[in-house]
Amino acid sequence: MSQAAEPPDQRIERLERELRLARAELDEFTRAVSHDLRAPLRHLGAYTQILREDLPEPQLAQALPHLDRISEAARLMGQQIDGLMRLAQCGQAPLQPEPVDVGALAQSVYTALRREPGPDAADGPAARSIDWQVAPGIPSMLADATLLREALTQLLANALKFTRPCPQARISLTGRQEIGQCVLTVADNGVGFNPAYEARLFQPFSRLHSPKAFEGLGLGLAITRKIIERHGGHIEASGVPDGGCRVSVRLPLA
Repeated sequence: MSQAAEPPDQRIERLERELRLARAELDEFTRAVSHDLRAPLRHLGAYTQILREDLPEPQLAQALPHLDRISEAARLMGQQIDGLMRLAQCGQAPLQPEPVDVGALAQSVYTALRREPGPDAADGPAARSIDWQVAPGIPSMLADATLLREALTQLLANALKFTRPCPQARISLTGRQEIGQCVLTVADNGVGFNPAYEARLFQPFSRLHSPKAFEGLGLGLAITRKIIERHGGHIEASGVPDGGCRVSVRLPLA
């Protein structure tokens, strides 16, 4: 019997079986990649440290810049592996949809980000003024609260990061109801981006700004897109150079 002539219940059962198999294979691949890539990194770190300890002083002075580059490259690759694992987990974790108060969740995320040590901390020596606004009356969303928190964390962390050059940073969260969906928008007045490269924003490890100017792996929006699409939603961004950025997501209403 051809697949086209399968009874509906058999076709559903077959597709579910294929999906379980695909997920199992992806889990196995992810674990293998993580293990197989981390082992050489550990060796690099170990042998680099041995050279630092064993080389005589004249040779060490000459080799030290190269050893530092090796160590930094290994550290960066370790971060990239962690990022890939995080991206994979966002695509595999079972969804547990529930009504989510998006405004309250976003306020909690923003407060947590401002408490973290670093250039965006609210009480550090270089603390900056940020006009943070959450519009009232944002509709609740039907979503997995843990994954939605991760998506908002990525969006607000980006907004904080890319508004650092601004004398007065402005970041806002707004939401509206539209044909059974909630359209949620995070907007900022930061460095923006060239709209010609909009499609690259959501690709893993794709960066539109120099890593010397802004830290990060280029995974934040890729993770966010994965989460939104898993909910059956849509994400898009708009911006102009030095004119800020707007990222909007659409998810089902609660």
